[in-house]
Amino acid sequence: MNFYDKYCLPHLLNFCCGCKDIQGLRAEIIPDAAGRVLEVGAGSGLNFPFYRSNAVEKVWALEPSDAMRTLAQKRYQQATVDIEWLALPGEEIPLENNSMDTVILTYTLCTIPDWYCALQQIYRVLKPGGRLLFCEHGRSPVTRINQWQDRLNPLWKKLFGGCHLNRAIPDLITEGHLNIQKLETQYMPFVPKPIGFTYSGHAVKKLHHSF
Repeated sequence: MNFYDKYCLPHLLNFCCGCKDIQGLRAEIIPDAAGRVLEVGAGSGLNFPFYRSNAVEKVWALEPSDAMRTLAQKRYQQATVDIEWLALPGEEIPLENNSMDTVILTYTLCTIPDWYCALQQIYRVLKPGGRLLFCEHGRSPVTRINQWQDRLNPLWKKLFGGCHLNRAIPDLITEGHLNIQKLETQYMPFVPKPIGFTYSGHAVKKLHHSF
């Protein structure tokens, strides 16, 4: 790992993903989490303040980066729910089949190298009827904007730790055999449109499917 990735990138991600507008979206989504919860790509713990202690039994926070977990320490200590760290990537979820009531993906699916494998794992651990709550940035439906996303994507990935600007998030979720029940889209205010197109909503595990 080079100097930038180890010492600069975690702080950059914490700053960008913790901006006021994004935190507002987190505040709308995370309180819907209930029961046994898996958060994939917990990062610097930006979701931790929004979990409801009267709804959540426990949160398993999957995050492979030592630096991000270190940045999360204050939020971890102040959390009102029981949180257990899992120091692994999204493709490796060490939880039992059909064991989670809720899975959280916030600004994570854009970065996971093998997104399909990660969604297979999410599908595996969700209980039948369990919910995926998501908020992700990705591919704009407007041609001139997604063309810019494609142009910028190679540089963007280098600067932001493998993050993709141009992943069509709903398509990925559907390919992961999760049924999207609610989907909202918007361009984030005060953010260039190729960077700020956002999807949020929830999906449920389709029953009677095996990979």
